[in-house]
Amino acid sequence: MLASHGKFAEGILGSFQMILGDAPNITVLCAYTKENEETLEHTVKKIICERNRKEDLIVVTDVFGGSVNNEFMKYLNEPGVYLVTGMNLPLLLELYSNQNMESRDMIRLAIASAQNNLKFCTDLLQVKGEEEEF
Repeated sequence: MLASHGKFAEGILGSFQMILGDAPNITVLCAYTKENEETLEHTVKKIICERNRKEDLIVVTDVFGGSVNNEFMKYLNEPGVYLVTGMNLPLLLELYSNQNMESRDMIRLAIASAQNNLKFCTDLLQVKGEEEEF
């Protein structure tokens, strides 16, 4: 599940689907939108209560410490509920590509891979330019 402030979750799912195609098992929660009239607290509680308890629920949120993430934090003691924050496309692609792994291992691998994808490309160009001078 992707959960965000506004339509970020919906938008990133669209980008994800452009790359990997349809992903029917990924749902979105776009908080504080006209389409979502229920309170965030009610919506999250409903998601947790109505989930298939035979499967893990991995929730990826946009911002650590934000209201969406904080609402899901209340349910971290529920068996099979995992919460990841800092939503980005490399993270989602990695999670989806390793669905066959145990959830905790898959999440740790995806986070490490996503962190490795964060680059300040200007610095990369400068380093390459310095190497060419020698």
